[in-house]
This record gives sequence, structure tokens and C-alpha cells, in this order.
Amino acid sequence: MKRFLFITRIVLGSVYHLWYYLIMLFSIIGLSPWLYYSSKKFNRFSKFYGFARLWSAWILNGIFLIRNVKYESQISWDKPYIVVANHTSELDVMFCYRLVKSPTVFIGKKELANIPLFGFFFRRSSIIVDRKSLASKRRVLELASNHLKKGVGVCIYPEGGIPKDKTMILGKFKSGAFKLAIENGVDILPITFANNRRHLPDFFQGGYPGTIYATVHTPISVTGMTKKDIGSLGDIIHDVLLGELEFYRKKI
Repeated sequence: MKRFLFITRIVLGSVYHLWYYLIMLFSIIGLSPWLYYSSKKFNRFSKFYGFARLWSAWILNGIFLIRNVKYESQISWDKPYIVVANHTSELDVMFCYRLVKSPTVFIGKKELANIPLFGFFFRRSSIIVDRKSLASKRRVLELASNHLKKGVGVCIYPEGGIPKDKTMILGKFKSGAFKLAIENGVDILPITFANNRRHLPDFFQGGYPGTIYATVHTPISVTGMTKKDIGSLGDIIHDVLLGELEFYRKKI
């Protein structure tokens, strides 16, 4: 009986994933004229971001995910932030588009640029990193800094990818996001995703509709901080997200 339930969960989860990819494909096709036009020049990025937020809403609604969001404080969306969030699922980017209202560029692995159609727009609207190349990582920080100076926020997942250990609550943070924040004097906006992995894990591990939870934390100012504070700033953000994740584990 347990084996039957396990196989059923995997099969239904795989079908759910396929539905997710179909929704993503058809929504990109439907919005492609507007995405193409708005991604041609950087001064149109705010328009592109608006269409991307609409795209993400179509996807999340299309796979029947209800969003339950807690804001710790009122957020001023008239300025850029360095968005820092935990990373457990493909849903993280979709959900982030809905939560962050000010134009924000995502830093993503180069493999995403090879996905048909999606990769085309990804290359035009995101900062691509080769995680195996130190030079690429340095270049990413330069590009991110240029975006911040132009008033566009940056989203970074400081764990450096989805942790391979699925039992890990929150991986160790890399320092890039915090170095970037201090050097550019830009506030950090921490976001905690509670259960995205549960609803859309890896392809053959299940997945199902329901309610996804997130907390948008109070922005953290880096005013007065120097390079000596990079490590401690990362520890502060890590503690914020870890504490919220432990809270959600007891709640949902």
C-alpha cells in the first residue's frame, strides 16, 4: 500500500510539473510581443518587469497556488533593494516577482539561458553567472552594481543555489550579496519562502496545488557599514531567515 501511494504521488507530481511547464510556455508565448519590445532597451526595463509580474501571476494562478504573504512593515517601492531569499524551488523566482514591486533583476545560473524561449528572455533581462568561473562571479558583481546605480534592484539567493541536502533548513550564505549592499549603500530586503519546495520540488519528487507562504521582512539598512561588516551582516540576515523558517515549520 505504501509503495502504491508513493508511486501515485510521484506520477501525480510529475503531471503537475508538466502542467506547470505548459502554463509557463503558453504564458510566455502570449506575452512574447510585449516582453520582446520591453526587453530591447534598458530604459524599458520597468515595463518589462511589469509584464514579468503579470506572467508570474498567470503561472501561480494556473497551477492553483494561493499566496499567503506576511509583511513585517510597510515597504517603500520607489527605490531599489538587494533582495535576499532562501532558495528551495523553481517557484522562488515566480513568487519573488509577485512580492517585489520595484523593478528588480535576477541573478541566475547560465544553464537557464539554454532553455528554449524562456532562455531568450532570461538572457535579455537577467544577470547570468557561471558558478564554476571565478571571473564570471566577479563580473556578476560589477553588473549588479551597475544596475543598482541605475535604480534597479537585484535579487540574490545567497546559498548559491538550491541545497542538495533536502533536509537542510537553510544553507550557509555566500558573501556576494552583502558585499554588494555595503559597497553600494543599498538596503537589503530579506524574504523567507516557507514551503515552495513542498509544492514544487524536483520533477520526480511530487508536487501539488495549495497555499504557499512567505514573509517579506523589514528592510535592513547598511548605512555606516564597511567591508569589515560583510560577515556579520550575512549572519544577521541568515538568522532572520532561519528564525522565520523554524517558525513556519511549527505552523504549517
